[in-house]
Formats: sequence, structure tokens, C-alpha cells
Amino acid sequence: MEFEFKRERLVLHAGGQKWEWRIEPRYWRNPLIYIGILIAAPVIVYFIYPPLLPTIIEANLLAAIAIPLALMTMSTGRMNFGPQFYIGIGGYTAALLSIHFHLNPGLTMVAAALGGLVFGFLMSPLAIISGGLYYSLLTLLFPLLFIEATLIFSDLFKGDTGLSGIAPLVSTGIFSLNLLIYAFISLAIMLVYLFAIDKIFRSRYAIQMAAINDDEEVASSIGVNVNKVKILGFTIAATLVAVVGWFYAHYYQAFSGQVFLPLSFMLKIFMVTMLGGRTQIYGCVIGGYFIAFLEMILIRTTGDMSPVLFPIILLILLLVLPEGLFGLYRKRHYREYMPTLRFRR
Repeated sequence: MEFEFKRERLVLHAGGQKWEWRIEPRYWRNPLIYIGILIAAPVIVYFIYPPLLPTIIEANLLAAIAIPLALMTMSTGRMNFGPQFYIGIGGYTAALLSIHFHLNPGLTMVAAALGGLVFGFLMSPLAIISGGLYYSLLTLLFPLLFIEATLIFSDLFKGDTGLSGIAPLVSTGIFSLNLLIYAFISLAIMLVYLFAIDKIFRSRYAIQMAAINDDEEVASSIGVNVNKVKILGFTIAATLVAVVGWFYAHYYQAFSGQVFLPLSFMLKIFMVTMLGGRTQIYGCVIGGYFIAFLEMILIRTTGDMSPVLFPIILLILLLVLPEGLFGLYRKRHYREYMPTLRFRR
């Protein structure tokens, strides 16, 4: 094995094979700075003002939901208005297995991911057989039906109160330290999603997604397996979102569909996606932090008025920033190093 440093790239020779990685500053400098800020923020907050840690955790989780949702949107060409359904699948799976079977969080995570995988695969044909408004209405319907199911089968799901007594992910005996660890775990989940989906968006599958978004019939005529791309994108995204539901269950040590399944929670996810920049996975991080901190500020400053002011402010921002917050960055840094894909409304 031999390493060779050339101008702006690293070359590895091993076993008669050669691999090259670009290390141009314009590719890695800004991402490393941003990741460094995200890593340093919880530590700084922990020593200065620990009550802000739950807001950072919520911001990471909102971004971790919006990033797979961007993949689902890109692969199907349609906006899913019910991603919280898979949060419910992952959360209830983890909660039930932890409470009744005393499984550790590692096993419940596997089970939650499998639950998201199965339900995502079963529901993925919706992206094939329905389109436009019908697809949006159907995806919006499933979380609402799930809420009704939790009320009907209250012996299992405990109705309005939800399930409690779930094993925590960490327990150091120091509440603020627990929050710091949770902040890093949520950040790790979000960054893994960001890295994985960034790789997908830079692969040949991204070109197939772009062709599908432009015209499905033309994409099919040039050899793109449209149904396969849709099913894969839908299923992978559903699995990733279900893992976020698992985290919510073990983080709060309780899980209720009345919190995560209603339209109000979907609105936050939708706003994270739109304000961050439609289908821009880096914008999802910006949108997640913006929404989480905006909600926290409104609750602390306006109290009972925050549920009214929150959607009004978001609506104004959508009108003022049609390209989202990430669009402001793109205006100043117009050179893009990845394909820009667009989806049909």
C-alpha cells in the first residue's frame, strides 16, 4: 500500500489498484467549517446555557427527517405530506419492544428500521399508481388513520397518553450531560444521512432521478427503470425516517402519536424542507435549525400566542424567500459542484 500526494488530490496504490480523492479546498473547506461549528455548538452551549441543548437536538432531528424526505421527493417527483407516519412506525415499534420485551436500544433500532423498511416498501407503489394531488392526499391520510388506530387500540398504544417507561439511550445520572450526549447522537444521525444521500445525489442514480422528474415516459424510453427508482427511493427514505422515530422514543422515554402524527408536526417538517431550499439536503440543516430556534423563541417570548404566530411567520418567510434560506447562500456562491435536480410540483 502506497500513498501519493499530488496537486489537489490524494492517490492510494494497493493490490495493483489505484484510487484517487480530490482534496481541493473549494470542495472540503466550507463543509469542514460547517461540521466543526455543528460539533462545537453543543459543547459551547453545555458550558454556557444547557437549557438550549433540547433545541439543538430537535433541530438535528428535524433535519434528519427532511433529508430523507428530499430523497423521496427527488426519486418519485412528488412531495410526501405524511413522513410522520414512519416516525410513528419507528417510535411505536421501539416503545413496544422496549416496554414489553425489554430489548436494548440497539435491538429496537434494528426493529424500527425494519418496520420502516417493510411499511415503506408496501406503500411505495403509491408513487407509481397515483400522482399529483391524489398522491399528496393519500400520503397525508395515512398519519391521520394511524392516530385513529392508536385511539381505537388504546390497550396497545395507550391512546392519548401514549406509551411510557421506555429505556433511555444514555443514563449518566447527570441530566445536562445526558442532553449533551443526545445532542451528539442526533447530530451523528443527521450527518450520516447527509453524507449518504449526498453520495446518492452525486451518483448515476441522481441522473436517473433527474430524467424521471423531467419526463417519466422519456426516461423509460431511454432505459431508466422508473418503477425501480421510485420504489428504492421511497423505501430507503421511509427506513431512515423510522430510525428518527426510534430516537424520539428513547430520548423522551415516552411516545405518543398525538405528538408526532398530527398535521402540526407535518407542517414543521414541510417548512424545514421549503425554507431550507426544496430538495437541497444542505438547506435541510439550515431549515431544521431555523425552525427549531424560531419555535423556541416564540414559545419563550409570546407564550400561548406562539401556535398562532408560528405559522404566520413561516408563511411570510415562504413568500419572501421562495428559494429558501439556502437560496441566499447560492446567490453568493453560484458555482455548484453537484447536479441541480428539479421535481414536478
